[in-house]
Amino acid sequence: MFRPKLPDVPTLPTTPVVPQQTQVPVPTSARWLTPTAGAVAAVVVVGIVLTALLAAVAVSAVSVAIAAVVLRSLFNSANKH
Repeated sequence: MFRPKLPDVPTLPTTPVVPQQTQVPVPTSARWLTPTAGAVAAVVVVGIVLTALLAAVAVSAVSVAIAAVVLRSLFNSANKH
């Protein structure tokens, strides 16, 4: 009396369902090997920064060497007089 009446089980279609085949473009290996513009820009910027640092160190070293030679010359000439 209080039991619910269940609906009949629907029958499944008997025709086979064929999924549509979509072709996905396969990336070529040449595309994977080409660097992106961001990577090239990063390498160029890092190269410029490292070159500038090396140049700054070299200029500083030359300046210190020249200052040392000038001071040494001044002290030697002062001791001779």
